[in-house]
Amino acid sequence: MSYDAIIRRLTSRSADKGSVNALTKIFVVGFHKTATSSLGAALATLGYRVCVGVGIRDPNIANNAIALVDSLTDQYDAFEDNPWPILYQHLDACNPGSRFILTLRSPGSWLDSVVAHFGSEDTPMRTWIYGVGHPKGNEHVYLDRYQRHIDEVRMYFRDRPEDLLVMDITRGDGWSKLCTFLEREQPDGPFPHLNDRTGRHR
Repeated sequence: MSYDAIIRRLTSRSADKGSVNALTKIFVVGFHKTATSSLGAALATLGYRVCVGVGIRDPNIANNAIALVDSLTDQYDAFEDNPWPILYQHLDACNPGSRFILTLRSPGSWLDSVVAHFGSEDTPMRTWIYGVGHPKGNEHVYLDRYQRHIDEVRMYFRDRPEDLLVMDITRGDGWSKLCTFLEREQPDGPFPHLNDRTGRHR
């Protein structure tokens, strides 16, 4: 089953009940290939309506991204994949009281995964984010951007630790850390682990 199908199945369980916490939006601001899909599935399991990547192949995404995300924030409770991480400052300003989750993994492991997953395939989204649309042959550009993003997010929230959770799901962070941050009861069952290499997307 594809990741999008999993999210649709999980979120449909609570769709008729509305948002679990209508006053709190959850924005996942880690880059792709940092277990954001697994986190999205976890949030859906907790009952959040999850919006995944949008505008991936929009040739004018650099100009359309803000209007696109603004059109969706009232429809969902949690958000992951692009372009959400790039617009965290805008999302913070426009959605007071929101919480943010920075997913990360070791730089070398992240770069290996990105190159293996995206290779030489260009997308407008990656061109906007990295300045070049594909990672293969541009590894240093992608790695620099990845590390800079982590540093910038940490710096932005340095005086608001209650609003930012940093998770390395690849190293074992899971339900305990997430549910403590969200003040939610920990569900039964293992934390989701979705492998994008078995279902290539975005």
